[in-house]
Amino acid sequence: MATLVTFHAHPDDECLRTAGVMAKAVADGHRVVLVVATRGEVGEVPEGFLAEGEQLWERRVRESHAAAEILGVERVEFLGYRDSGMMGEPTNDEPECFWQADVEKAAEQLAAILREESADVLTVYDDNGDYGHPDHIQVHRVGVRAAELAGTARVFQATFNREFMQRGFETAVEQGLMPPEAAPKPPENVEFGKPEAEITAAVDVAKYVGVKRAAMRAHPSQISEDMFMLAMPDDAFAFAFGTEWFIRTGQGPGITETDLMGGL
Repeated sequence: MATLVTFHAHPDDECLRTAGVMAKAVADGHRVVLVVATRGEVGEVPEGFLAEGEQLWERRVRESHAAAEILGVERVEFLGYRDSGMMGEPTNDEPECFWQADVEKAAEQLAAILREESADVLTVYDDNGDYGHPDHIQVHRVGVRAAELAGTARVFQATFNREFMQRGFETAVEQGLMPPEAAPKPPENVEFGKPEAEITAAVDVAKYVGVKRAAMRAHPSQISEDMFMLAMPDDAFAFAFGTEWFIRTGQGPGITETDLMGGL
């Protein structure tokens, strides 16, 4: 048995980026640990969604534990930083937010968990945090440094395959699996994911897309039933989310790995 630690910025991020490899690792007999930098205080919810007196972060923490249980995660830890919000928002400047965190200090927090767990594998995000979100970029910086401090040699940067996603959504629309208006479009002037040529690992998680979707549904404060991830038909969902993509320094060019836990 080996140990996989997945490091994320906010509750629900784990479902969108690494739920498949987490479920696969559990099924293969490995230990999985989820570490989340913030409690997602700046997320948005519809009016009336929260109970009277309930704080959003309280709901999101509970949702994280519910999703973790679905995925088979054995330990969930929060580093305690505040959600920074989207890039350019005033919340980026709050001293308690993750974007303002001292990288070395935050990395030592994560490294302590990596040492406790004798972590074999760590997942972080790519250097642009998928699409330029400050907390996601900070996950990359903090995670890479934490792995150096703890001596965790195998570090995978979760990303999205830009060309695959575009091809997939176009195919889904052409085949009538998704109405054109439901196909998500990246925000203007934002680089989303990474070019296919930069990706070094592709993990087939088609066997676990049902678990992945169930984990998404455990985060109703952020992922509603009418969002494209849950609204699309099962076949379209399996096509779009049945592979998870990563970059590992020193690997490639091209896809050279198909299992984060391979050989462990």
